Amino acid sequence: MNDENVSGVHWSFWVIGAVALIYNVAGIINFSTQMNADTVAAMPELYRSIIEDRPAWATGAFAVAVFGGALGGLLLLLRKSTAYYVFITSLLGAIVTMMHTLGMAGSGVGPAQFLIGNLVQLLVTVLLIWYSKWAEGKGWIS
Repeated sequence: MNDENVSGVHWSFWVIGAVALIYNVAGIINFSTQMNADTVAAMPELYRSIIEDRPAWATGAFAVAVFGGALGGLLLLLRKSTAYYVFITSLLGAIVTMMHTLGMAGSGVGPAQFLIGNLVQLLVTVLLIWYSKWAEGKGWIS
């Protein structure tokens, strides 16, 4: 059996693209949850204060990271090379978000899971940037 589908793209391309999209849609759900005042009000005090005290620039960067990642995942599945640039934009958003998170950690505020979440987002996005460029080189996206 051939490892490629009818359009000449390896099956793993579709799996990676789908996982990228699902992962970043989960990020959008997380973002939306944090923007819902009723949901935030029900959170423990520490989480609530972290979300409520987050500056607008950090919230905007968070939005760029997750919405950009989801758009990049969709573009990857649509086999568009612009996914590469959208993933770079998502990475920039994740870096700015990480700067804020590190600032919180430096002040002794904030649970480790915020930092871990940022690190995972950075790693995933860097891998997706590399993968989208690699897939373009293979002729899978254009």
